[in-house]
Amino acid sequence: MAFTLDPLPYAYDALEPHIDARTMEIHHSKHHAAYTTNLNNAIAGTDLENLTIEEVMTKGFEKAPVRNNGGGFYNHNLFWDILTPGGANAPSGELSDALVAAFGDLDKFKEEFTKAATTRFGSGWAWLCAHKDGKLEICSTANQDNPLMPSIGCGGAPILGLDVWEHAYYLHYQNRRPDYINAFFAVINWDKVAARYAAAK
Repeated sequence: MAFTLDPLPYAYDALEPHIDARTMEIHHSKHHAAYTTNLNNAIAGTDLENLTIEEVMTKGFEKAPVRNNGGGFYNHNLFWDILTPGGANAPSGELSDALVAAFGDLDKFKEEFTKAATTRFGSGWAWLCAHKDGKLEICSTANQDNPLMPSIGCGGAPILGLDVWEHAYYLHYQNRRPDYINAFFAVINWDKVAARYAAAK
């Protein structure tokens, strides 16, 4: 069963002015599409072929083509989902309580998440992860690695992720990664993050 590139559930310009339409179009229709095609090619005829993408991440991560392209496929699916326009622009309920318990308040969370995203050298991702006990953790990974991969130095289930590869922001922000990170906070759909948090516990 091949993995497929789903269309975004919103227009490429839906996140403007924070993330521009041209970046979104190239990011989704070129980069994410390539990861999808290359993942399918990498698992064709193997024991990974009929697994879920989450299972592929935990069982196939040692094989570089699967790790890189499977990570790219999974990571971007999460990224598009938590950017969906129209949701809550601030966390509430259990997720808000967990953020306060872990970081002090929302501003402190943003500060620590920004640090993780800014200090990731080269290409990679910054993550907010939830553990089974409800505790939250911030971490970052290189390239297309993610917290589902064993022994990656990141624990829990990813519930929010930020792509800090240059292709995610360079057309609009050039080398100003901190500006891109700040803009990201304006387009998070916290309803989606809360749903992922509830499912992770």
